[in-house]
Amino acid sequence: MAKNFDDLHEINISKEYTKSYDVRYVAEIRHIGLDTYRILKDKDSWILKKKVEAQFTKWDEQWSKRLDKQEALAAKEANQKIAEELTNDAHEKLEKIDNILKHTLGIDDTVDWDSLKDKKKFKIPNPKNQLDKEIKKIPLPQKPPHKSIPNKPDEKHFQPQLSFIDKLIKSRREKKLYEASMMYKNAISEWEQLVNQTEEFNKKIDDEYNAILFEIEKQKNEIAQKYDQLEKEWQRQKEEYYKNQEIHNQKVENLKELYFKCDTNAVLEYCELVLNNSEYPDSFPKDFELEYNGENRMLIVEYTLPAPEHFPRLLEVKYLAAKNELKESYISDTQFSKMYDTAIYNICLRTLHELFEADKANAIDILVFNGWVETINKATGKKTNNCIISIQTRKEEFMEIELGNVDPKSCFKNLKGVGSSKLSGITAIQPLMQINKADKRFVTSYEVSNKLEEGYNLAMMDWEDFEHLLRELFEKEFSSNGGEVKVTQASRDGGVDAVAFDPDPIRGGKIVIQAKRYTNTVGVAAVRDLYGTVMNEGATKGILVTTADYGPDAYEFAKNKPLTLLNGNNLLFLLEKHGQKARIDLAEAKRLQSGQL
Repeated sequence: MAKNFDDLHEINISKEYTKSYDVRYVAEIRHIGLDTYRILKDKDSWILKKKVEAQFTKWDEQWSKRLDKQEALAAKEANQKIAEELTNDAHEKLEKIDNILKHTLGIDDTVDWDSLKDKKKFKIPNPKNQLDKEIKKIPLPQKPPHKSIPNKPDEKHFQPQLSFIDKLIKSRREKKLYEASMMYKNAISEWEQLVNQTEEFNKKIDDEYNAILFEIEKQKNEIAQKYDQLEKEWQRQKEEYYKNQEIHNQKVENLKELYFKCDTNAVLEYCELVLNNSEYPDSFPKDFELEYNGENRMLIVEYTLPAPEHFPRLLEVKYLAAKNELKESYISDTQFSKMYDTAIYNICLRTLHELFEADKANAIDILVFNGWVETINKATGKKTNNCIISIQTRKEEFMEIELGNVDPKSCFKNLKGVGSSKLSGITAIQPLMQINKADKRFVTSYEVSNKLEEGYNLAMMDWEDFEHLLRELFEKEFSSNGGEVKVTQASRDGGVDAVAFDPDPIRGGKIVIQAKRYTNTVGVAAVRDLYGTVMNEGATKGILVTTADYGPDAYEFAKNKPLTLLNGNNLLFLLEKHGQKARIDLAEAKRLQSGQL
């Protein structure tokens, strides 16, 4: 019989933003019985929910085994078996560490798109199925029996008995006949009265019975109407369930299509799925950050590695019968250090293998893996987060390696990986390349819109104020989903006036913004420059904003490219949308420039 451990589960769901400003759902889960805590993350709330369910199921199985072991421990004769089981469990954990790399070699790490789809049937039964059962609960009355109508008096029973004298004497005969006739008439009258009473009684009980049946029928109709409404709500829920299921499954199809087109965000999400599918011991953290550059097909992985305290040390448990106790023995420090170092190299090689093997869209030519360890510095007692290994390798080179036969450290070094000689010392090294959103071009922004008077001519605004106004405007535009906008230095290095980071997983990413406070039409050259900047910056989109307008060749060049051209009218509309009223008078600005004002 299955055990229910729901009361041992604790869960807290929140949101966070990755270094790439993508929204990610975070589940902090804890099993009270095991006193085990874990953080699970995913960009898809449905996938995260399935991860949480799977983790709790796994913990419940462990807790169930622990309860069984504890019960067995109470019995002295079971201690030897417990010692054997604990030893086997310890060996199993150590064997999993030893097989970290081998485990993945027999697995196809390609994402099974079909498995991501929700194909579950709507399980809530139609409430109307209970209608007959509900109606049968209504007690039906028993119909009272009718009174029988008495038989009509028979006239022959009222005929007088005439004697011989009665027959001779007419008056005597007639008197008896008259008396008999009157007795018959009275009997008939009494019978008719009794018949009327009986019929009235029977009609009354029929009326009362029919009234009860009418009320019951009315009650049945009310119940039927109630269940009709319940069925309508059930049908609505069913349709909504399959609609949401279809939306989710279509998202999977869309992701698949975008992935094979090497869309940046789709490649990142796919790689997250690959790494999330990778199974490690429960004690290991499972967190990472990814950055993908589609131009050079490079993926950077910032991976959180397990700290030494996440590794098992128990080697064996023996039952000492004389003392009636269990004695534990542990692997030596030298053995542990070797095990830790080998495991870290294996995790690195395994991650590279999984991502390269699963890369069916050939979106990745170069992989950079940086392994970080968060632990307590025993000298200071403070938390540290050190990068202890870093490697950069090409797909064609890595896929030639026979991973099943290599020494992990030698393989890592042969690929020119960087790390200290003793990884268990958690010595920090400089990563070969990192995900870095910090840009030295960014400067401190200041508010402009609060000083903007209604009717102000934007075409006459100082160019630096104009850039900061756009920063404010786009920050309001992107703030609804956690976006951020930064202004670059006045030198405008790289042709960028502002950079927006939109965390939206579909349309978001890095967006470069250029401001053209012009009084003349913007030509195609400026749009070409913007497109080149988008490519050089590895951005997902470029936005060009001007107080004037664009020529037809500019609009034609921007067509079908990740470019948005906003003219003066678009700018005024956005300002008004966010509560600012201004104007653009190009003629007035030109007169100011020519010194006529």
